[in-house]
Amino acid sequence: MNRHWRSPLAVPYLLGSVLLVLAPLALAGALAFTDYYGFRAPEFSGFRNLARLAGDQPFWDAVGVSALIALVVVPLRLLLAIGAALLLARRRGPLTTVGRVAAYLPSTIPDAAWALLWLWILNPLYGPLPALLGALGVPDPGFLTTPWGARLGLALVLAFQVGEAFTVALAARIAIPAHLHEAIEVEGGSAWFAMTRVTLPLMAPVVIVLAVRDVVVVVQNAFVPALLVTGGGPVNATLTAPLLIYRRAFEYGELGYASTLSLTLLVLTAAAAAIPLWIAARLSARQRSRR
Repeated sequence: MNRHWRSPLAVPYLLGSVLLVLAPLALAGALAFTDYYGFRAPEFSGFRNLARLAGDQPFWDAVGVSALIALVVVPLRLLLAIGAALLLARRRGPLTTVGRVAAYLPSTIPDAAWALLWLWILNPLYGPLPALLGALGVPDPGFLTTPWGARLGLALVLAFQVGEAFTVALAARIAIPAHLHEAIEVEGGSAWFAMTRVTLPLMAPVVIVLAVRDVVVVVQNAFVPALLVTGGGPVNATLTAPLLIYRRAFEYGELGYASTLSLTLLVLTAAAAAIPLWIAARLSARQRSRR
């Protein structure tokens, strides 16, 4: 492994990591303890920003909105990605190819274009989704006009860009040896038995990694649709933490305090992303104890 890191091919990656990740993170860490508005040099303020953070109810409300959206969207994204992988892994043919392309296609659309597309889909006046619900006799939840309807609309925007997760899940499903499923068929086992006792347990490590990834992706990627589709409304119902930090930094000019909020969100996201790993460790320990 050390030889790989010494290779010249690793230099662009390491350089990019330093310039695009570590350096901005270090700068944010330094600015988090300052009063900085972008017009003069930062002034060291000690722990004043942390004291302000403790009583910043709008920020904690925004964290709650982000957590709520993640609780809905992450399981839905996993269900869509893994379900599509299971459906499209075994058979080969034109329909399978079209299905794989369709599963990956939304992830190729830029976030801004995807958000604007959903702004049209959810539009209460001429959007196709409210019109379809009306034709079916289903009450319009008010995707852009009511607090819970807007949260549902934001969840729909974030749910379908699962191309990367689908690709990883598909590779994990294809990597399962075919003779395991053939043995179950010979023994008369059902498809449900094969999926619950063989397929999903063998895919479990990949599912855990995808869950950790999706927690981070959903929290961060909620910024664009919250900005372009709902604007954080109505009544701040979709004001996610990244959108609030953006407003504090670039609308109010509180760059120092926004850095404090960014680092806090980073720590909270890391803690949330660690939950699937903790659950996996507990389940693994329980299985070893049963043996």
